[in-house]
Amino acid sequence: MFRNLPAATHPLALARRLRPGPGRLPIDPQADVGRRAWVACPGCDDTRGCAGCAERRNCREHWRYLLSHTGSVLHLQCPTCTHVWDHETGFGATRHHVQRPA
Repeated sequence: MFRNLPAATHPLALARRLRPGPGRLPIDPQADVGRRAWVACPGCDDTRGCAGCAERRNCREHWRYLLSHTGSVLHLQCPTCTHVWDHETGFGATRHHVQRPA
């Protein structure tokens, strides 16, 4: 089933690479490698020096888990540093003060 996935995004490779360490959150149980977004993480600088990211292309390595969305607000988690944040896309009906649902 996962034979055609790039090695960096294979579920077993992710599980080995993303084990939480001291001070790191675990990956959200709702995270799915099939639901990804390409947004700069405010928690780390993992895209520095990446030509694909500099050109705003969908890079094979620097993607974020798309946990959910509320209108134009994406709820994301970085697989590199496990930071969780909300990102306003500006597409569609935007909200001024959006809170993530509990």
